[in-house]
Amino acid sequence: MDISYLVRGGTPLKGDVTISGSKNAALPLLAATLLVQGDTVLDNVPRLSDTEMMVRILAFLGADVSFEGNTVRINTDKVKNQPIPAEYVSKLRGSIVLLGPLLARFGVVEMSYPGGCVLGKRPVGPHIEAFEQMGAEDMSTDEVLHLQGTLHAAHVVLPEFSVTATENVLMAASLLPGETRIDLAAGEPHVQDLQKFLQKAGVTVDGVGNHTVRVTGKPLLKAVKHRVVSDYLEAGAFVLAGLVTHSNIRIHEFPTDDLLTFLYTLQKAGCVCTLDSKEGTLSVDGELSSLQAMNVRTNIFPGFPTDLQAPIGVAMTQAHGVSRMFERLFEGRLAYLYELEKMGAHVEILNSHQALIIGPTPLKGRIVASNDIRAGCAMVLAALCAEGETTITDVRYIERGYDKLDEKLRALGANIVRTEK
Repeated sequence: MDISYLVRGGTPLKGDVTISGSKNAALPLLAATLLVQGDTVLDNVPRLSDTEMMVRILAFLGADVSFEGNTVRINTDKVKNQPIPAEYVSKLRGSIVLLGPLLARFGVVEMSYPGGCVLGKRPVGPHIEAFEQMGAEDMSTDEVLHLQGTLHAAHVVLPEFSVTATENVLMAASLLPGETRIDLAAGEPHVQDLQKFLQKAGVTVDGVGNHTVRVTGKPLLKAVKHRVVSDYLEAGAFVLAGLVTHSNIRIHEFPTDDLLTFLYTLQKAGCVCTLDSKEGTLSVDGELSSLQAMNVRTNIFPGFPTDLQAPIGVAMTQAHGVSRMFERLFEGRLAYLYELEKMGAHVEILNSHQALIIGPTPLKGRIVASNDIRAGCAMVLAALCAEGETTITDVRYIERGYDKLDEKLRALGANIVRTEK
């Protein structure tokens, strides 16, 4: 099925929008239910193709699961370990987080290689290296990921600040007696949400959000009720939507502490916004804001999020002066700039990691593609501020990461139509 968005730009936005739960938090939380006994309830789970696929995988393994509204109720007591075929994991990169809980619970895990967005080289090596340090044996082939062995608490040094490798080790260590120390651990908000869930379940986790984390597991973890953290990446996108359309919007469930670097960058560039900490809202005044050139260097948390690099690239086309973009983490993440060039953006790509964006430049409606989840969001932002009509193809990418994005934008007054063929 081919899904597209048809967007007529130039319409100011106005009103209130509530941020959904984080997909990047929900996927490992769903995987973590394999570690506990009893009925787990996860609230604020975004209804996305990725979360629905993870629920299908757990059901395939034998879990008793329901997904109603934004609440998942799940019991994994009768789960049986079996190889997970490509039809379940080939389009879900996040399925990699099943390795840790399945290996810890059953002593063996076998699955086809996970798929997902093409963002340059994203190897499974860090996961395998981590599990080998915990006693696992790598039996993988070119077609199948296969790990087995009795895990033990260990000092694990990750080869890089990998979010999903950190999550996998956290979950595997949660069932092991003794202390597992994880160095070079990622500290992103979704990693912290998993750490807090594990603490509720009875695991001792010291160093939440730090790059050195100590985990003392237990053989029996209790099921709990947990609310998925708000998606800071969606929140950032709506801030930018208000700015590029010169609109006034109020964003609810705004995760301020997760966006400090992002907000600092925008405020320094001329963004006018007001935070109400008591209400948990951020009001963006796009009419008063006048964006100036920015210098963005993506980094691991709490640095500037790589997943907001493409959306802020659109804001750079509307800023005065020469903005500089330095993508540190993924070599394939500047491809969306070619789509922006089709719309009239003045872009100079220096290499696979660096680019200059000269603004302000009026954008024109064109047919553009979503190269990945975040690039797709960027195309929506570009279409909102462009003159004329823009068709965005490959919307399936966008809908893997943003819960009802088109509906939320329509509620704010955007002229956006979703079509299926």
